[in-house]
Amino acid sequence: MSIQPVPGGRPPGLRDALRRDLASAMKAREADAVATLRTAIAAIDNAEAVPAPATSQATTSTHFAGARAGVGAGEAARRSLDDGQQRAILREQVTGYITEAGRYETLGQQAAAARLRAQARLLSAYLPE
Repeated sequence: MSIQPVPGGRPPGLRDALRRDLASAMKAREADAVATLRTAIAAIDNAEAVPAPATSQATTSTHFAGARAGVGAGEAARRSLDDGQQRAILREQVTGYITEAGRYETLGQQAAAARLRAQARLLSAYLPE
């Protein structure tokens, strides 16, 4: 997988490239690439989540204690990560894959180590050198 510019537009963001390549990997039935890209996208999505408030909200509904009324009443705005922050998350994943590959090699699990190293190479392609 490689990052390709959008025809007639600005270069895609990291998340856009990951999602586009995920769709391509799914069509090509590349199970390891699909799993790796899904994990990377999920890690970025999780980093954008905001922590739940420590205190409960005031009750605005007489039907359920603590319930809030209205469309989207339970939604919270997510953080927005720039490409640098998203790439930092990918670097952490690459480091994790390489570390785990070393552990698997120590245990004599060469196939598993090779798979983890391939996953690290896939995500490394999205990182500037």
